[in-house]
Amino acid sequence: MPRSKLLQRRLRVVCLGLLVGVAIVTGFMLSNLGRASHAPTDAYLVLGGSIRREMHMAQVASTFSKPQPILVSAGSADPCIRLLFEQAGAALDQVWLENCAESTFGNFVYSVPILERWGVRHVTLVTSGSHTRRAVTLGRILFAAQGMWVTPLIVDEVGIPGNQETGLKTTLDIGRSLLWAVVAQVYKPTCDHLVALAEVDLERWRQQGFKCEHQAGIEGS
Repeated sequence: MPRSKLLQRRLRVVCLGLLVGVAIVTGFMLSNLGRASHAPTDAYLVLGGSIRREMHMAQVASTFSKPQPILVSAGSADPCIRLLFEQAGAALDQVWLENCAESTFGNFVYSVPILERWGVRHVTLVTSGSHTRRAVTLGRILFAAQGMWVTPLIVDEVGIPGNQETGLKTTLDIGRSLLWAVVAQVYKPTCDHLVALAEVDLERWRQQGFKCEHQAGIEGS
């Protein structure tokens, strides 16, 4: 058999093997997603960009009969979030602050691996305003790639949030997310700035000085 034909045959076998592998993995993921969608929420992810999201999450957390895992990604200053939870009478246990992300895409790049390590299968995604469509779309792509189901919790927004949306930004982020969904199967970045809310030292922050968004009704220092 000519060498070129042998090479083509081997290439077809490799491509067929890849397609079969992708089909098996996709079927497995869809099966996991189906089960996760019927399971109760076992963690909350709060996206930064507006303190009203953290205010709402603190109120929701105050109704829990026992603490549930909460991850705030690139949110307000650490002491502001702690004060919000204290004022709402919510437990600080199981609340973590991820301070590595610098964008909505980054929120998921860093948060998905954290929630995956926690064994989470069903995430409630807390966002608001014009940010909702892009955040929920990215979340569904990147969480689904790890077999996790997403349920959005949309908070009423007051004023103009820090996240300003454009069609171009949404399109670019969706494209990046589709690529990252593949990359994330083999590479999962870690965040070196993951802080337990209960360990946020208010006295030290008061000495340094901090400010919170005015609508939270919290005075900084």
